Amino acid sequence: MDLFKEQVSITDSITLGGDRMVLFAGPCAAESYDICMETGTQVKKICQDLGIDYVFKASFDKANRTSSGSYRGPSVDMGLEILSMVRNDLKVPVVTDVHESHQCAEVAAIVDVLQIPAFLCRQTDLLMAAARTGKPVKVKKGQFMAPEDMRYALDKVRGEGNKNVFLTERGSSFGYHNLVVDVRSLPIMRQYAPVVFDVTHSIQRPGGLGGKSGGDRQFAPYLAKAAAAAGVDGFFIETHPQPEKALSDGPNMVPLHELRDFVSTLKKFFDLSKAV
Repeated sequence: MDLFKEQVSITDSITLGGDRMVLFAGPCAAESYDICMETGTQVKKICQDLGIDYVFKASFDKANRTSSGSYRGPSVDMGLEILSMVRNDLKVPVVTDVHESHQCAEVAAIVDVLQIPAFLCRQTDLLMAAARTGKPVKVKKGQFMAPEDMRYALDKVRGEGNKNVFLTERGSSFGYHNLVVDVRSLPIMRQYAPVVFDVTHSIQRPGGLGGKSGGDRQFAPYLAKAAAAAGVDGFFIETHPQPEKALSDGPNMVPLHELRDFVSTLKKFFDLSKAV
């Protein structure tokens, strides 16, 4: 199996697809400036200590909630303002989701990477609009997609002249309210682009709590280490100072106070996989 050889530029100083691990991490939603800064400050320090490149993650709008009554975010305008402030104050790049084509240009003016949610990975207009911003595009594999079919999502982005596109594995639907990770999908997708493993959503129980999603946090270390051993290029981890009080995806987020040990172990597996 011939793996993709090129690296993708995240910023002028961060690339994905080489020998240096990249961590995309932060709270699920941009609940508040204080939560984002508390989380981002600690994760940045962890990454600096461990020699990992860091990209802050939070969503300004959670448009794909299970229920219409679920928390979506602080509002689009306030959410984007929070992300802008965090980017400036932490001095780290930022990734966030876009859900509609018309959002891409506005969001790209504020953040460094545009993320295409898994449910929207086949939305041609959205992919093309994200590509045309010139910003790196992070495409999540749909829970309903075969890994080899994700090459066509890449083609849509690259067809607009944007070569800085990469994929994210986040599990596949297995019956109702359940996801499984097929580790074969990682090298399959790695033939076409660098691959990030989404630790958080791979342990999610979609809609499993009656109108909201649950999660199996205890399995996060096992799946993450398996992905590292399989040779992924980076990791996506949602974390929060108090997951039990988080306004979205709390059951599958890694508690912030546990993140250093979690990432430190992960880095060892990552480095070993790159050395063999």
